[in-house]
Amino acid sequence: MQGSKGILLESGTNELEIIEFELGNNRFGINVIKVKEIIQPIPVTSVPHAHPHVEGIIQLRGEVLPVVNLYKALGLTTAPHDPQEKFIVAEFNKQMVVFHVGNVTQIHRFSWQQIEKPSDMYQGGSSQIIGVIKFNNDMILLLDFEKIMVDINPESGIRMDEVKKLGKRERSEKKIIVAEDSPLLRQLLADTLSEAGYDNLEFFENGQEAYQYLENEVQEGTIEDHVHLVITDIEMPQMDGHHFTKKIKTHPVLEKLPVVIFSSLITDDLRHKGNQVGAIEQISKPDIAELILKIDTHIL
Repeated sequence: MQGSKGILLESGTNELEIIEFELGNNRFGINVIKVKEIIQPIPVTSVPHAHPHVEGIIQLRGEVLPVVNLYKALGLTTAPHDPQEKFIVAEFNKQMVVFHVGNVTQIHRFSWQQIEKPSDMYQGGSSQIIGVIKFNNDMILLLDFEKIMVDINPESGIRMDEVKKLGKRERSEKKIIVAEDSPLLRQLLADTLSEAGYDNLEFFENGQEAYQYLENEVQEGTIEDHVHLVITDIEMPQMDGHHFTKKIKTHPVLEKLPVVIFSSLITDDLRHKGNQVGAIEQISKPDIAELILKIDTHIL
């Protein structure tokens, strides 16, 4: 994976690197940032009453990790034993997990602008696809690994009870802009932020739409009269969260806006990327209570 070094050192380029892998006749992708390593399959210990998508557990360098069968998670026919099968060891949402896939083929670098949002017509309301990349007369589907894990373990998602523990809260008229491509997470954020007293919310599916909105607001006068804080995911089609943050922080008027990155990709190794583009806070999903306390700090 030598090719990932350049992009990992530079922030806000609106590019990502994808590891392509196969499941049957389909081609899928996972963001290199999520991948710790790729290994040959090793024996899996089955666990009684585990979720049907979980094959069992393995021990890797002293850590016990769950193995998720991606064929089952995606509702695909499980292929006969393939000598090229691999285990992708991934880390996101403060958890490590192993995905059992077919052959891992290559690494590609793409701009987020090349990644199309999947259409509601063919993906349905509960899709595990976050983007479609047209490539060499073929397509690579970017998977929503966070949703795959929340389907298996709902406790790993955003939890309203964490907000309720904060107690009764005053309502705030301060306006918050949220860039988040997942419909599920947009709804969860709407519910939890409202519960926390923040009703004045505007949601956008990606950084590009949110940035256009902010630029239009600037035409009306000072931005502080219209918007008080921005929350952004990192992985989004068209414009990712790092590039979005960088554009805000290099804009002569918008630079005053506090930007909070709320993403499954916040790790100690990657925190420098958000710092480079000027994010005031970086919070890992699903720490919604921490997100709310940080919002309080910056706009109340």
